[in-house]
Amino acid sequence: MAHALRPSEKTLSEAGAAPDYGPVGQLDPRLRIVMAGVFGIVTVALTTLPAMAAALAMAVGLMALSKLPPGPTLKRMAMMDGFILFMLVMLPFTVPGDAIFTLWGLTASWQGLRQATEIALTANAVILALMVLVGTLEPVTLGHALHRLRCPERLVHLLMFAIRYIEVLRHEYLRLRAAMKVRGFRPGTNWHTYRSFGYLVGMMLVRAIERSERILSAMRCRGFSGRFPLLDDFALTARDRRVAVVFCGLCAALLGLDLTWP
Repeated sequence: MAHALRPSEKTLSEAGAAPDYGPVGQLDPRLRIVMAGVFGIVTVALTTLPAMAAALAMAVGLMALSKLPPGPTLKRMAMMDGFILFMLVMLPFTVPGDAIFTLWGLTASWQGLRQATEIALTANAVILALMVLVGTLEPVTLGHALHRLRCPERLVHLLMFAIRYIEVLRHEYLRLRAAMKVRGFRPGTNWHTYRSFGYLVGMMLVRAIERSERILSAMRCRGFSGRFPLLDDFALTARDRRVAVVFCGLCAALLGLDLTWP
């Protein structure tokens, strides 16, 4: 996600200036969320490799417009690829079809290789577009935009609180792990290690519940009634409308390429 205030930072000036995301960062946040959804649906609906490659190229073009650094962005994509790498490697050996080669008695097929390529292109195109269009939004802006798009308020609140307090829970976990190390705990493959990690998870849950109760009491003392007041409102500009038309045209072109490719 984009920059968010850490627990030790009280103002944006302490956290640092917001990064510049170029033309993409100047679009209405609601439009960016809708664009990401439309692009994801269109990309998943594609069935030909040229159209999927064009969708990935379109996502790369969005990354260039957003001025995201290519190195760190591609590293984050590689982390996602790590989750599906095993599936991509195994697909050629598990899908029947025309043989490419045989390894240790397992036959790799062209059909399986094609399916693996399709999944890789689709997943990378969708993830890259989400990182550019939605991942560059401030968490609070994302929550307000979802609220303006008529998403359920409780889901929006859960999202905003989760984004805010994941870092707090991480610091709590690190404190508990440091306390375990000071007391001589060394993880291993034994019941003592499993039991100790079980206690660690239980203590994390207990402290999270206690913190949530304190936060709720503090919010009620400050007049929280279940809704966050918004200081700024969103408004579509003429540029947003032009971008929406161009983006819809590109998505239609992807579908046209997919339908007309032999």
